[in-house]
Amino acid sequence: MNNIRNFCIIAHIDHGKSTLADRMLEITHTVDKRKMKAQILDSMELERERGITIKLQPVTMDHNGYQLNLIDTPGHVDFSYEVSRSLAAVEGAVLLVDATQGIQAQTLANLYLAIEQNLEIIPVVNKIDLPAADVKGTKESLAKLLGCAPEEIIEASGKTGQGVEAILQAVIERVPAPVETHGNASLQNKPLRALIFDSIFDEYRGVVAYVRIVDGQLKKGEKIKMVTTKYESDAIDVGVFKPDYRSTGELKTGQIGYIVTGLKSVEECKVGDTVTLHKEQVEALSGYKEVKPMVFAGVFAKEGNEYEELREAIGKLKLTDAALQYEPEHSQALGFGFRCGFLGLLHLEIMQERLRREFNLALVVTTPSVAYHLLKTDGTDMIVRSALDLPDPSQIAELKEPWVTLDVISPKEYLGGIMSLVTEKRGDYVNTEYLDDTRVVLHYQMPMSTILTDFYDKIKSATSGYASINYEFLDYRPAEVLRLDILVAEEPVESLATIVYKDEAFRRGKEIVNALKETLPRQQFVLKIQAAIGGKVIAAERVSALRKDVTAKLYGGDVSRKRKLLEKQKKGKKKMMSLGKGKVDIPTEAFLKVLKT
Repeated sequence: MNNIRNFCIIAHIDHGKSTLADRMLEITHTVDKRKMKAQILDSMELERERGITIKLQPVTMDHNGYQLNLIDTPGHVDFSYEVSRSLAAVEGAVLLVDATQGIQAQTLANLYLAIEQNLEIIPVVNKIDLPAADVKGTKESLAKLLGCAPEEIIEASGKTGQGVEAILQAVIERVPAPVETHGNASLQNKPLRALIFDSIFDEYRGVVAYVRIVDGQLKKGEKIKMVTTKYESDAIDVGVFKPDYRSTGELKTGQIGYIVTGLKSVEECKVGDTVTLHKEQVEALSGYKEVKPMVFAGVFAKEGNEYEELREAIGKLKLTDAALQYEPEHSQALGFGFRCGFLGLLHLEIMQERLRREFNLALVVTTPSVAYHLLKTDGTDMIVRSALDLPDPSQIAELKEPWVTLDVISPKEYLGGIMSLVTEKRGDYVNTEYLDDTRVVLHYQMPMSTILTDFYDKIKSATSGYASINYEFLDYRPAEVLRLDILVAEEPVESLATIVYKDEAFRRGKEIVNALKETLPRQQFVLKIQAAIGGKVIAAERVSALRKDVTAKLYGGDVSRKRKLLEKQKKGKKKMMSLGKGKVDIPTEAFLKVLKT
């Protein structure tokens, strides 16, 4: 146990975590050179294509007589839940900072998570080989943040491999070995307690639990049980990650590895649960907070007959994504689908893309919204996740919306632009911190719904791309909001209904009808596009009709013949509308355009 070191790499998105992990695998000869490829721990095609890590990934490396268990973590704010789970399974963290970008918002957020877990922090300045690297300035900022000497900060390049050996040596020297949880008895002789920090579903093996052995040891074939869910199974196989599954026959105290359970559902093997032997009575390890989705959207198959395929596809995604929540939903316009909960907009975007690529599904996704707490006049409490759930204003006693704490890190010359933007988005200023002579951290509190659409893009635009943001849920506060309905050809489009602030209803309605006017295809009749609150239309536009030239066949004669043909065409269009043949198929591009307004 004294030769085991468990650590993870934490950083802001795109600061080089996966590239650094690649070099570590090369130096420790964990992966054969023939099999080596860039971002090898990012197993999803989508991760490799976008250059971002979505799922945490553990790997075991042998180096200088030590077993080093590394967990590579995501950097985006939407996947901070993956980071918190990783931190609970290790004793140390390599804090990576890009020398060209300096300390960013998610650097701070992940650092605070690591400090809460009392982890040993190893600061590293990465990408020192780049021409734009400000190594000295970045080290000074990092030393000031951590309260350490600049000499303690390691300079490295994940691309060239410079300094990577020094990082591995620092992990061996600075990160403590796994410690006893209680008592003086040998850990190996204590009852088995293993923390599940992740789990995936394998078509052939069932649920595979990713675990950290806290007490005792586990051998292949032993009967195990989950302390919280009470499910029992056999440890069909146990082993470590190299980075593929490498069966070892047993896992000992302090090790990170996997258990093939054979269970048929991830719900039976929940993240945060404790694994023990089936006859043992042990106290459960402190797990994780139940993850709470913050963004909700309706997901429907574009083809109504693909509902079963969609249900099966979302069920399979749930097996690899503990944060995804969903429940069946029915819409008059879109048919049967699901109301899904996500950690943020990137999480929603990634799920959409995976459904499209992995399951070949064409989707309609409704406008994302947050979860509102509603108290009705009859005393009933309810959660409103969709505009369609919002009752008539006369039935609402109190409505509360989620607020978040927002941190914006930026060069100080962009302070004015950031402040005006956040104020426009209803943010409340808290204070300003100076990281160094050139960079500041602005702290705000603001409604989460105002972050959902274009806030990130506008912050980047206001700061020439230099700012980074991080936000965390704070509490629920009263809100004056209304349901805005969109009608196309006088028919309400449920998937475009949205919840808006009372004082922004007209502007928002005008934006949506203008966006639809630009994207909806012309029809054989004049197309009315309206935004309405209750029975009152607050904004409207028209798309002129496509008109067939019915007079083309005329070759002379009185003008009344031409007028007669045009009147006949006009009556035909009117009849088509009255027979209900004026319904409009709204293309996906129109939904996306509205989403981006």
